[in-house]
Amino acid sequence: MMTSAISLGRIIRLTLLSLGAIIFLSPYVFMISTAGKAQSDIFTSSLSLIPAHFTYAENFAKALSRVPMAQLLWNGVVVCGLIFFFQVLVAIPCAYAMAKLRFGAARFMMVLVMLGLLVPIHATALPLYVAFDRAALLNSYAALVAPFTISVFAIFMFLQFFRAMPDDLIHAARLDGMSELGIVARVIVPNAWPAVTAFAIFSIVAHWNDLYWPLIVISKQDYATPPLGLMYFRAAEAGDDYGALMAATLIITLPLVIAFLLAQKRFVEGITMTGLKG
Repeated sequence: MMTSAISLGRIIRLTLLSLGAIIFLSPYVFMISTAGKAQSDIFTSSLSLIPAHFTYAENFAKALSRVPMAQLLWNGVVVCGLIFFFQVLVAIPCAYAMAKLRFGAARFMMVLVMLGLLVPIHATALPLYVAFDRAALLNSYAALVAPFTISVFAIFMFLQFFRAMPDDLIHAARLDGMSELGIVARVIVPNAWPAVTAFAIFSIVAHWNDLYWPLIVISKQDYATPPLGLMYFRAAEAGDDYGALMAATLIITLPLVIAFLLAQKRFVEGITMTGLKG
């Protein structure tokens, strides 16, 4: 009875997880299907995931030729990489100080971090735009990166992770004569890779897909990020070549899918250890 109950429970869980996976993957599957269809196959009364005429080569050729796709992807890598680097560079020492050091303002800083989570980029977009305009930094990587170099979510996430680390490890490092900066570099960072990997997924996905801020500060195609490049593609295609548009979207989203699959184990481990699981 115990074995059959366990088997039945596993079957129910796997069924529910499979249904959830199908629901969440259905838009991506539909995008892959549309990327291989001709216009006549897209605008038809019947719905079929298998294209009647495979036009993947033609649609991907349009996606790669109508806009500088390599430049868009490179801009996305540079912007997301710089943002992530500075976010981690700021968040790890700050979270370590709040989690492991004893000082009077620690509770107040925690309140500020929690309040910072409530402030969206839309609330600060206008003053930031005016500041970058006066500094002549519009249409630059600096305008795309600078507003996001400090992430309160990263500070909160690393704070939860560092609180779970044993204090004896830090005390032993201090007895060996390490400075606080040395402890961060040689003890904290090597043990924080699960949390860093988990945060990397959140950060890269958010800023790779961000259209709102690049649309405000970028008007030159040389600095366009992937989502902004899709808007240029739609303008070039008059907005009606959905097969080529889905092919371009597939090219832009594929790096995120590959990155998540490669980092999936670390991502789940980091989420579990930071206590952010649902």
